[in-house]
Amino acid sequence: MGGLAALAREAGHRVTGCDTGVYPPMSDQLRALGIELTEGYSADPLAQAGFQPDMFVVGNVVSRAHLADGSPKFPLMEAILDRGLPYTSGPQWLAEHVLQGRHVLAVAGTHGKTTTTAMLTWILERAGLQPGFLVGGVPLNFGVSARLGQGRAFVIEADEYDTAFFDKRSKFVHYRPRTAILNNLEFDHADIFDDLAAIERQFHHLVRTVPSQGRVVVNATEDSLQRVLDQGCWSEQVFFGGTPGHGQAGFTAEGEPNDFKVLKSGQGVARVQWDISGVHNQRNALAAIAAAEHVGVAPALAAEALASFQNVKRRMEVRGVLPFGKGHITVYDDFAHHPTAIHTTVDGLRRQLNGAGKSGERILAIFEPRSNTMKLGTMTAQLPWSLEQADLAFCHAGGLEWDASAALAPMGERAQVANDLDQLLTQVKAATRPGDHLLCMSNGGFGGIHAKLLDILRD
Repeated sequence: MGGLAALAREAGHRVTGCDTGVYPPMSDQLRALGIELTEGYSADPLAQAGFQPDMFVVGNVVSRAHLADGSPKFPLMEAILDRGLPYTSGPQWLAEHVLQGRHVLAVAGTHGKTTTTAMLTWILERAGLQPGFLVGGVPLNFGVSARLGQGRAFVIEADEYDTAFFDKRSKFVHYRPRTAILNNLEFDHADIFDDLAAIERQFHHLVRTVPSQGRVVVNATEDSLQRVLDQGCWSEQVFFGGTPGHGQAGFTAEGEPNDFKVLKSGQGVARVQWDISGVHNQRNALAAIAAAEHVGVAPALAAEALASFQNVKRRMEVRGVLPFGKGHITVYDDFAHHPTAIHTTVDGLRRQLNGAGKSGERILAIFEPRSNTMKLGTMTAQLPWSLEQADLAFCHAGGLEWDASAALAPMGERAQVANDLDQLLTQVKAATRPGDHLLCMSNGGFGGIHAKLLDILRD
């Protein structure tokens, strides 16, 4: 919604908004754009003289829920409905005012959407296409999460979460892409989907909207995505990430994640050399290269662009390196919150350390199960697996309705649980040794834990 606000502002509209607990980097971006932000969802602004918006664009956090005392949780929304004021959803507004007439390249998947969207956008930018984009994060190459762009291409992160309380379709069905990346697909969003099959059905709704001259770029290693295609596909299918020589191989990689040859149908077409780690990012790159080819960017040029790709804020972002004892400690910030994403992030850091000859240095995984799915306790059994490459794990369990200590019991003394941030900071401080890598993972602000860790460890 913050990126959408930025697009509306760039288009010449006066934009204001309301939310609760907005945190960096989005809060910083809104402030820099001069977009006035009100804390909370009070209807008071409607009483102000001159406050007559032409349109209320409603995010999917808004509902008709009521608090324990019977008062509405979102009084502004109730006032909008009572007074018959004009409103729409974010995806619908985008479809009607930004995406119409553009070549939309949509990046969907349970994991890697933000990073892959940023990669693809940077490839098109370096190719001179001047794309517009909307990313669910801040790509470091651009410094903003969204822009209209001067070219015909528009790259958008395509989320499967529902659109709004009045439109329960997945957001991505509004985008009508000509190029669609299906990066991966597993169960998530347990608050709105009953099972994996329900999510697969929504992904097929997306596939249905791609025209016959369009391209669907598909991860060849995912059975769930094959089931989506089996429901029907009317567009060109290009696969990535499989084994060279496999019938659905398409774009594959040969070599290490930070230095690999790109193969198309088994023939070398490019080479990627960059500072980004992880097999998952190697696959993200293949997806971006395959999608960029559909708008005329040769794989070799795409690979050249990726050499200068700087990733996205909160994706293994180093927040600080401090002298500590006879060595140093490093504090990272990462958006990982689903068990698979946590596993991928920790494993990626472990591989990076091993490759740099630092196999003896420890990883301290510090995380909070904050997403709606994790709060429900749907995936607690996967937590020990997700943290298997960490030397120690620290869980912020405040507000959870399930027993984090029981979930992490298979890890034994390697795992500690805290009910508040102060207790968590005390646990981490007591455990930290020179050479440690403190990996903080959350899809929220995590109470500013990164700066607080740096402060107490600096002391």
